[in-house]
Amino acid sequence: MTSTPEGSESTGSESTVPAIAETVASSHHVPATDPAAEAAAEAGAGPDGRPAPGPAASSELLIITGMSGAGRSTAAKALEDLGWYVVDNLPPQLIAELAMLAATAEPRVPRIAVAVDVRGRSFFSALADAVSTAENSGIRTRLLFLDATNETLVRRFESVRRPHPLQGDGAPLDGIREERRVMGELRGNADTVIDTSRLNVHELASKIIALFGDAGDPAIRILLMSFGFKYGLPLDADQVVDMRFLPNPFWVPELRAHNGLDQEVADYVLSQEGAADFVERYALALQPVLAGYVRENKRYATIAVGCTGGKHRSVAITELLSQKLEGDGVAVTTVHRDLGRE
Repeated sequence: MTSTPEGSESTGSESTVPAIAETVASSHHVPATDPAAEAAAEAGAGPDGRPAPGPAASSELLIITGMSGAGRSTAAKALEDLGWYVVDNLPPQLIAELAMLAATAEPRVPRIAVAVDVRGRSFFSALADAVSTAENSGIRTRLLFLDATNETLVRRFESVRRPHPLQGDGAPLDGIREERRVMGELRGNADTVIDTSRLNVHELASKIIALFGDAGDPAIRILLMSFGFKYGLPLDADQVVDMRFLPNPFWVPELRAHNGLDQEVADYVLSQEGAADFVERYALALQPVLAGYVRENKRYATIAVGCTGGKHRSVAITELLSQKLEGDGVAVTTVHRDLGRE
């Protein structure tokens, strides 16, 4: 089910969320001890002659579990925004195999998170076996348990008008108590426990980002797109700016065949009155906007820069704006949607 955490206490260490400006500012190798083992290692096999595990030592597996309604879906989405490969509701019996496949894939998947619903003793045993297998293969494995008070969980189930998966013919509280009994040992073995009773979805996502984001992860990713109004507005743009207030290089014969990536066109566009000033002011105006996006856990945004045909003015301005925005926790990808359509 989709969890709706309402409100906050946590155990486990926390790290700092990357920031934009001030507001926006996550192998085990055993050397061979005899010639036979060395030869086996060089041949890609273990000391016993069987194929050695793949390069899993630098891989990381995070298992997300906990009480139904405590926020597993919110946690999974936050991890996905951080770049983790996330699988929801995977049977515990398949976790170790998935982790090994991800670690040996090309390109390798360094961080994988699995949201697991553990309600029965057989699933609990399978999860313990999966963790043991992954760790023995050199995969760093952590268990995140999401919890909330009984009163909070009852209120959440009532708000979405859905039964607890274990309540049967009883009330939601009956199912919650049964699930808590089954999950007690698993909670005790967790590396990190987050009580989401006092957290809303944004606060829970922020806590997940703080705990499991890398220091080098950008706080927000911007897709900066030039386009031509004659071909239509980008449907997914969060912001649209119009560069048609600048003179059009199309009417300069020696520039018509060129585009905004060419230096002579860029020089012409940026030398026009108001062009460079606009870029400076707009980049500054975006700082509090991007900081607000991060506070609301909006990890991606699209900014569209338009001119008539998407060939000259919008391309040159997009390139300069990209340089101004990159850095301070912002990763920018530049796309020129309509370049080459004429």
